[in-house]
Amino acid sequence: MKDVMILTGAGQIGMAIARRMGYGMKIVVGDKKIENAQTISKIMNEAGFDAVPVEMDLSSRDSIMNMIAEAKKYGEISMLVNAAGVSPSQAPIEAILKVDLYGTAVLLEEVGKIIKKGGAGVTISSQSGWRMPALTAEEDELLAATPTEELLNLPLLQLENIRDTLHAYQMAKRCNEKRVMAEAVKWGRRGARINDIAPGIIVTPLAIDEFNGPRGDFYKNMFANCPAGRPGTADEVANVAELLMSDKGAFITGSTFLIDGGATASYFYGPLAPKK
Repeated sequence: MKDVMILTGAGQIGMAIARRMGYGMKIVVGDKKIENAQTISKIMNEAGFDAVPVEMDLSSRDSIMNMIAEAKKYGEISMLVNAAGVSPSQAPIEAILKVDLYGTAVLLEEVGKIIKKGGAGVTISSQSGWRMPALTAEEDELLAATPTEELLNLPLLQLENIRDTLHAYQMAKRCNEKRVMAEAVKWGRRGARINDIAPGIIVTPLAIDEFNGPRGDFYKNMFANCPAGRPGTADEVANVAELLMSDKGAFITGSTFLIDGGATASYFYGPLAPKK
């Protein structure tokens, strides 16, 4: 039996983090498309890791529970890397809320019930959650603490209150950040930690979809006019995850780390600021 890492979302960011933190562990790679999980598992196994692919739909509680049950066959779950999700150009409003918002909440909750003492997790949100106007304290608390099966019934998440897929995505990512804060309290009772990473433009197949989508010019302008002057890489996200999931981050839990080359700073105080 080994310590087990659950990796959801068989993409570049998740794999970069798993390669940084998953040596010596059993890595259960979950993805809605089993062929994606198989591809990432093959790459990792051929590099000396021990990975196994599992079909997993983040929008389904049953599917999440099945993946957790599969992971427990190999040992105690000591790490979670949640990099699964859909983008505004990939899915309609309902799917974004079901996958990115509800599914992430279920995953954090259920893994938090069985995470090993000393364990750690990260979930990947987005800089988008920082660009939306502030919610009320009551709305933030509802996103943080509403029982998972009631989340999608919240008034602020009803279709008439969601402008478009980007707004849905921003709400989902804001919820991820609030949910991590609330779950950190529960994970802490087991001696474990959970944090959130909010990347900006990171070059991945999902990002390339965005570059070629209806908001492509917007994203290209964003990284051209951020202080870093470029998009980021999955390995730079993994640098932050390594800190958060290692003993060097032992005093960090319930936090969100923005890694966007300064794009959010430029949005509020620089050339990316919306024209008034």
